[in-house]
Amino acid sequence: MKTVSTSKSHGGVQGVYSHASEACACDMTFAVFVPPQAKDGPVPVLWYLSGLTCTHANVMDKGEYRRLAAELGLMIVCPDTSPRGEGVPDEKDNWQFGSGAGFYVDATQEPFAKNYRMYSYLTEELPALIAANFPADMSRQAITGHSMGGHGALTIALKNPERFKSCSAFAPIAQPSTAGWSKPALEKYLGPDEATWRAYDTTLLIEDGKRFPEFLVDQGTADGFLQEGLRPWLLEDACKKSGIGLTLCMQDGYDHSYNFISTFMDDHLRWHAARLG
Repeated sequence: MKTVSTSKSHGGVQGVYSHASEACACDMTFAVFVPPQAKDGPVPVLWYLSGLTCTHANVMDKGEYRRLAAELGLMIVCPDTSPRGEGVPDEKDNWQFGSGAGFYVDATQEPFAKNYRMYSYLTEELPALIAANFPADMSRQAITGHSMGGHGALTIALKNPERFKSCSAFAPIAQPSTAGWSKPALEKYLGPDEATWRAYDTTLLIEDGKRFPEFLVDQGTADGFLQEGLRPWLLEDACKKSGIGLTLCMQDGYDHSYNFISTFMDDHLRWHAARLG
């Protein structure tokens, strides 16, 4: 692991790091905020998964999480959204696929299967790296994310309920297997058999019996992607049918941007902190 940069903030340290990833077969970059409480021992971890076109830097620069994370004693881990670099297949003219658009799946189709293994990266490789190099209490983990990253957070929590104490999302893609901006990506990564897509679709995972105690979701009513891409009512219906607790906050007048995310970031941090203990 290499240290790209570190900077003191609110008594803690905001760092950016890189490493050679076996899962993604390329160098990967991620950000970690270590709160001041880590001087006294391991602290709980909140994972933040970003959305389409983003890197680790978007939430680090615009998410406004450090002040309260420092107060609450939360470590914030911000991975990248996809593999990158020379030799990694990409569609440079398509912002909904390839670089910046890994969709948190393990691709099975060529030429993407070698590099686009973001699910394994986030559930196996990067957690092991965090545990080995940072003062993280890995028995107290939570996960959140935005848009594509909200989809990632929800699906990862549903498939790993023993790992996470809590899960939330900002404007998640509720049913990526049928949404226009995600269905083509799933087909390219996973192939034409739609049955294989179910493993990465929140509503279908719930339909197939996966469970998590509760979710917190914030969604702006002025989000331009609300009707065709995000469709939180599908998540609401799935949770009602399965008995999963869902706090769905429809925020009047808010859009899909980091102005929306930063406005409600404190709510999510406090919600996770209460469940992490």
